[in-house]
Parts: sequence; structure tokens; C-alpha cells
Amino acid sequence: MEPDPRMYVHGRTVREAERLAYQASGLAHILHHDTRYPAGSRVLEAACGIGAQTVILAKNSPEAEFVAVDISPESLLQAVRRAAREGCTNIMFRTADVYDLPFGPGSFDHVFVCFLLEHLPDPLFALHRLKAVLRQGGTITAIEGDHGSALFYPESPDAHRVIRCLIDIQAAMGGNSLIGRELRHLMDEAGFCSVEISPRIVYADAGHPEGREGVKNIFIAMVEGVREEALSRGMVTGPEWEKGIRDLYRTTENGGTFAYTFFKAVGVKGE
Repeated sequence: MEPDPRMYVHGRTVREAERLAYQASGLAHILHHDTRYPAGSRVLEAACGIGAQTVILAKNSPEAEFVAVDISPESLLQAVRRAAREGCTNIMFRTADVYDLPFGPGSFDHVFVCFLLEHLPDPLFALHRLKAVLRQGGTITAIEGDHGSALFYPESPDAHRVIRCLIDIQAAMGGNSLIGRELRHLMDEAGFCSVEISPRIVYADAGHPEGREGVKNIFIAMVEGVREEALSRGMVTGPEWEKGIRDLYRTTENGGTFAYTFFKAVGVKGE
């Protein structure tokens, strides 16, 4: 079954909810500007979390019908409230496990999944389950990051060390934060046709100040979220952790640069 929501590597704190909301809005123009669904189509969003991505999708395609599922009732409650605040009336929320979806074959015209596969011990099986509820000729859109794609200046071994802590902790919990580079082979192995992968690069420097805020509030905040776990596992010392985080913040200051790549995959369920 899908991992216990308590094992979500980033935690389910108020700060994490705020980070997810900021991430969704801050990355919308990069990740979702070309995601539109026709009027009357039925779309499944798997693992909608607190609904941060959901409301963006629903507003982009107001005449489509969305069914958003998540394994966490607590997250779904936040998602329902968010959709109500945003005035989105074309979404139905439901508790469900992506490994055991309560829908019949071909129930949906399209499937959307964002930042889920990285947390699953068997992402290929999840793709097979999502494919089963997709109609023939329907599309799946999958978006994932890749922490190994983080490039920055000034260079810092300590900064790389704290990022590695997040990568290794997520791997120990059964996930894969380097999964972005694997989307192509996963989509192919799941049997999707006409697969297209488009890298979406986030870049920040003095000429891209909005990107700097994104680096701090999305990426660095995500790394900071595993501090206690990294220290308790003996992966770094307290001073090493603080130095690494300081060096990451330094990349968002004058003279610094930061780049990160997300990968967006779109595939079709063939006949």
C-alpha cells in the first residue's frame, strides 16, 4: 500500500503546509502554464495533499471535473478548505490510496500526479495503477524534482552535505528524491505511448530576485525540514549543519546563483 502519511519525509507541520502552498503558487508559471484540460473531461489528481496544486489545475480548466485523492484525511481537510476559499466548485475530494484506487477501469480522461512518485517505494506499480483507471487515449502528466540537479555558487561541500542528508533520509524511508531523471524510463516501462519529457529549470541570481525567494522558501526550507532527523542519525554535526544551511542561503545573496531542474512528463495510454 501507499506509505503511511506519517513517513512523509518533509513532515506535516504548519511550516510544511506553508511551504507547499508557496511552492505551488511560486512554480505555477513554470510547471502548470501548459496544463489545460478540455471542457467536460474528468481528471484524477493523485495525492493532492493540501490542495495547493489542485486549485491551480481547477482554475486553469474551470469546465473540467476534478477528482482529487490523498491518503491523509488531515491533508484532505486542508484541501477542501483551500478549494472553498478559492471558490473552486469543480473538485471532488476523496480519501484513497494510489496503490488501491477505488475507481473502475477507464474512469478518467486524464491523470495528474505531482511530487508523489518520489515518496513511493514502488513508483512503477503506482503508474500501472493510475494507467488502469485511465481511458484509452487519455493522458497522464507526472511532475517530479531531482535534488541532484541543484547547482549553485559559491560552491560549498557543506551545502552539498546537508542536501545529501535529505536525499539519503528520503531513500531510507523508501523514496527517491533523484527520481526526476528517471521519469522517462518509468513512463516507458509503465507502457505509456508518445511520452514527452520537458525539463523545467528554476534559476536565481541578482537579475532574478523572485527566484531567490523561491530558493529560500521552497528548496532551502525543504532541506531545513530534515535537520533533527539528520542530527539524530549522526549524518552531520550541529556546526556542520548550520554551516551548510548558511552556505545555501549565501547562494541567494549578491554574487550567488542557484539552479534546479524539475521534470514534467506527459504520456498517452495507447489502444
